Amino acid sequence: MHADEHDSNRAGFSTRAIHHAHDPYAGAGALNPPLYLSSTYTFPTVADGSARFAGEQPGFVYSRVGNPTTALLEARLANLEGGEAALVTASGQGATTSLLWTLLSAGDEVIADKTLYGCTFAFLNHGLSRFGVRVRHVDLSDPDNLTAALTPATRVVLFETPANPNMRLVDIAAVADIARRHGAVTVVDNTYCTPYLQRPIEQGADFVLHSATKYLGGHGDLLAGAIVGPKETLDQVRFHGLKDMTGAVLSSQDAFLVLRGLKTLALRMDRHCASARAVAEYLAGHARVEVVHYPGLADFPQHALACRQMALPGGMIAFELKGGIDAGRRFMDALRLFTRAVSLGDAESLAQHPASMTHSTYTPEQRAEHLIGEGLVRLSVGLEDAGDLLDDLRQALAAA
Repeated sequence: MHADEHDSNRAGFSTRAIHHAHDPYAGAGALNPPLYLSSTYTFPTVADGSARFAGEQPGFVYSRVGNPTTALLEARLANLEGGEAALVTASGQGATTSLLWTLLSAGDEVIADKTLYGCTFAFLNHGLSRFGVRVRHVDLSDPDNLTAALTPATRVVLFETPANPNMRLVDIAAVADIARRHGAVTVVDNTYCTPYLQRPIEQGADFVLHSATKYLGGHGDLLAGAIVGPKETLDQVRFHGLKDMTGAVLSSQDAFLVLRGLKTLALRMDRHCASARAVAEYLAGHARVEVVHYPGLADFPQHALACRQMALPGGMIAFELKGGIDAGRRFMDALRLFTRAVSLGDAESLAQHPASMTHSTYTPEQRAEHLIGEGLVRLSVGLEDAGDLLDDLRQALAAA
């Protein structure tokens, strides 16, 4: 099958994840796209070099701003997210910082949700705030809170949905509509869902962020990030936020691995979601569990929103143990198959206890302010047999 036969947006998700923007019949006929290991690129003439530097001629100049392997990954991610263009970076944090350094100037304001990935929170509050950018945290699970919080200085509204680590959802369409009417752009971290489960741009968001380290790569063996959004702005991010401000450039080797991960993304996400649902239902009926936060449960407070904006409820679960931080520590230490580790989206199931791990430097009052309970445990449900995962949880809960 030639590229033009399967490149249409009418093709299914997995077809595009495997084939988009690569023609195996071109060049040497390689089924897999080539891995370009070059830092710099040649120009046929001085005039060609001048035209490329001026942006008047397509082509590559230096791999800090573009490489054929990363360019293919960008084309594929933009297609899967339903965006105009994409830019890949060396990590999810590289994506966040490269974008925000480009969008914001001193005197601007960011409104962010109350619950954020810890390094995003640190960049906003200990990074941007040092350079005259105001950061305010608002509970965006109620869109009316955004309406009340917006000011003429608001340039960016930023959130994750589901949020890390407590699984709170934000109504993407409602928040994006409010932000747009006030002249602000909406940035959504879609790491938990991937475009297979949720496409924020189709729901009105301006930009999508990914830690491609997680589900997009899928095997815990790389670091990568991505931004999807309007091409004109992403060109500015490429030549300012990425090239000059952060230098967070993705290697062609890691881009190749993310491309490989995309080929099985749909299959993996189906398995992650099916096993997570079984785990969530088991936890919801356990006497030692206070509450389970999982969008696929009918009693999840935002279940209707989850059904509206997510194709499946995902592979991430948060639950709160009775007994607080001590119960959380006992449970974590008793796990045998679930691995105690940060990160998510791997083939291996991972567990973390924020109060004693990622958020251990917070006071209990600070954790409460950001809606992170003392007994909260976050699970990234992997690809192992679901029965084995349930057996491990059963014995660990007994120890908790």
